[in-house]
Amino acid sequence: MHSGRTPERFTKRSLVAVSHAIERAALTEAEDGPLVVLALFQRLPYFERERAVYRRLAERAAVTVVGMVGGPPPDLPDGVYPVTLDETEDLAREWSVVALTPRFGATLVAYDRGEVTPAATLESGRLFEGRWGFRRDAALHEVIRLRERLAERLPGAARSALDDAVARVRDIPAGPGEARAESALKLLAQRGDRGAPPVETTDGMLDEPGLRRWSGADGVTASGTLPVALVGLRVDEPAGSPERFGRRSAAREGQALLAAVTGVLRPVDRAVRVADNEFHLVLPALGEPEALAVVGRLHDAIGALARSFPFVAYSVHAAVAVTARRPLPTADLRAAVQWAVREGVPVAGLPPETAAAPAGVG
Repeated sequence: MHSGRTPERFTKRSLVAVSHAIERAALTEAEDGPLVVLALFQRLPYFERERAVYRRLAERAAVTVVGMVGGPPPDLPDGVYPVTLDETEDLAREWSVVALTPRFGATLVAYDRGEVTPAATLESGRLFEGRWGFRRDAALHEVIRLRERLAERLPGAARSALDDAVARVRDIPAGPGEARAESALKLLAQRGDRGAPPVETTDGMLDEPGLRRWSGADGVTASGTLPVALVGLRVDEPAGSPERFGRRSAAREGQALLAAVTGVLRPVDRAVRVADNEFHLVLPALGEPEALAVVGRLHDAIGALARSFPFVAYSVHAAVAVTARRPLPTADLRAAVQWAVREGVPVAGLPPETAAAPAGVG
């Protein structure tokens, strides 16, 4: 972590607030230049949200550098130096915002853990490990680190501006009150890191608009960061099953089925009712083996309903996929479930994105 301070875990929601605070501080008028700003955004959609801010920063700073996987857009604001990050390098996992002047410094350096915690949305619950603070010498340290890592990808003018700013900072001692100010800021940040619960239906399931909101399809999200396992599930009564004993019995069966489906979920998972007999489970940060294990538990839980409702024998078909795509490929998942039903396959897998039909995996 490049520092003697112990890394902490943060949600994306809390780090968004910190990064905005650093950017706001860098934009504040002060006679303490030159200003240097470096930021790593992981993916383009996260930069697009802050484009206007970085246009203003570039107007004030001696040098402004932004990095992201896949490269920046062609219409990058004037004065912003872009760096393209490779998907496989560790900087692709890093979310950093560093602002530095001879008398001011602020730093956020966090690494994507590829995990989530329960939160109002999938994005806001993403977990990072790192540190942040408002100490000039810590910001100097990070500017030097990033300058060394990115030097070969920066033009000579950007490297020279960074070197000049670093030399100016080294000539002036840091302010003695930084630790006190930083301590107060951290207290405010901790008190402000409270999220709203996700909106769900009364039966504990999201509807499809709710899934769009929770998964970030209507907000700021990006493909390629957090992997998500998807399980499509269809539960049918075989043709010719004995008629059930009235509406009350049917309602009890439906409630028992919902309890069986939601009973396999972790607090970070979500279930979506697609139709009366069809569900999608969204399981963040799980791989295919873990998702298949969830399908196994679903089979057991639904099979156990026969002890309470002996006149109903459910048939279960499922599809499993692990994806980092956004929006989530729920239409493909539903097609894979339909294929599994037609072919009599208990568990199907989504095909590679270039393939034409699902392939059975169990």
